[in-house]
Amino acid sequence: MKQKRALLSVWKKDGIVELAKKLENAGYELISSGGTAQALRQSGICVTEVSDYTGFPEMMDGRVKTLHPRIHGGLLGRLGIDDAVMEKHDIPSIDLLVVNLYPFEEMSKQALPLDELIEFIDIGGPAMIRAAAKNYKDTIVVIDPGDYSLIAESLSTQHELSLKDRLKLAAKVFSAMAKYDGEISNYLGAYLTREDDSSFSMPPVYSVQFECGRSLRYGENPHQQAMVYGTSGIAGCAVLQGKEMSYNNYLDLDSCYHLLLEFTEPAAVIVKHNNPCGVATGKDVLKSYLCARDIDPESAYGSVVCVNREVDERLAEEIASTFVEIIAAPSFSAQALEICTQKENMRVIVLGEPIVSPEIRSIDGGALVQRTPPIVENWKVVTERDPSAAEEAAMALAMKVCAHTKSNTIIFADATRAIGIGAGQMSRVDAARIAIQKARFPLTGTAVASDAFLPFPDTLEICNQAGATALVQPGGSIRDAEVIQAANKVGMAMVFTGVRHFKH
Repeated sequence: MKQKRALLSVWKKDGIVELAKKLENAGYELISSGGTAQALRQSGICVTEVSDYTGFPEMMDGRVKTLHPRIHGGLLGRLGIDDAVMEKHDIPSIDLLVVNLYPFEEMSKQALPLDELIEFIDIGGPAMIRAAAKNYKDTIVVIDPGDYSLIAESLSTQHELSLKDRLKLAAKVFSAMAKYDGEISNYLGAYLTREDDSSFSMPPVYSVQFECGRSLRYGENPHQQAMVYGTSGIAGCAVLQGKEMSYNNYLDLDSCYHLLLEFTEPAAVIVKHNNPCGVATGKDVLKSYLCARDIDPESAYGSVVCVNREVDERLAEEIASTFVEIIAAPSFSAQALEICTQKENMRVIVLGEPIVSPEIRSIDGGALVQRTPPIVENWKVVTERDPSAAEEAAMALAMKVCAHTKSNTIIFADATRAIGIGAGQMSRVDAARIAIQKARFPLTGTAVASDAFLPFPDTLEICNQAGATALVQPGGSIRDAEVIQAANKVGMAMVFTGVRHFKH
């Protein structure tokens, strides 16, 4: 009977000893090197060092150890095709390869000097797993500890892995290598283009990979095909009940969640078609939700709702009393979940931790990538009158909502809620008129936020006539002086922030 061999060389040691014991009991000859060999020996497992197997010592501080014909020939040799040449050069076949790579991405986040980080670029591991994956019909390759159970099951049942399972394991290799090489390429590209150690830059070639692709029923419209990728953040959020998430559900939930993150006090955000239609804060999340819903109840019908506190029984009853596509929160009480089952199609989602990553949008022939660093606005009163404390609080809330609403946008707010929302207009004046038209509560004494500077005084004048007494905007127009003069004329307080919030 042919002697079977397994080569084990892993950075992450989780589960490797248990797998090695099963392989040893099944009669495999085990080959290993470095820390993996040491871990196996300490557990009483018999293992042959790679250097003894090849007859060639490890060298260059471990940089060269598995790059040898006896290793790669054993991984690449095709049974029934290469037998003669393998016998001639004394190259036994290697039936199973278990490898995971040096953690370059993890180490790149530790601000190591480049010379130290370079040592976490794996060479032998990628060479071996690529070889084994190419020869998947004769060499099984495992790079994910989650697949050890698959190998263990085949050993216990004495059944060979199917070609389909072998190909799945091989495909994982090339996906992992694309990600690994992309991480290195991104880091080195950005390193070469940054101006100093504290600056941030994007690489000239940008590589990205998203895992766990799942088919959606359709895209934005039924005639479009769509997938969702990702295992964390909104892409990987836990759906406790309800219909399958749609393409538009993910977009709305993402927008809703990012606006919610602006608040630390109890808050509720309601989004419809990627724009907020209700935002409010309060002493508790129930009051916040009721206030947010009352801002525009027609738009809130069939919306996405996010809150930043646990959903309890009373809040669940209110949410279930109308039609909501999604309710998302950090947690739900048992009673709240029971009430939500009354709306079996309503998606109930647990929000996880936000993921900080570059934003990527496709365009014809390529993509746009941007990063949003922490923003520090420099608020400066530019009018004769300073805003009151209440006006300043209202401006702060209005600007938070403004930053997450499609441009051009004008937001009316008081200290706890957005009262008028004018979103996504080609004209800023039209955005103001729509915000005024949609407002269901008096605008007297409110504050107004604009996502970009006011090029003319007309928007300010319209907002003032509707009742607003304070306005916050980035500033920077060639006609700032005219706008300031108009504010002084009607007694409005105005603040420049220096930061624009376009959202396209």
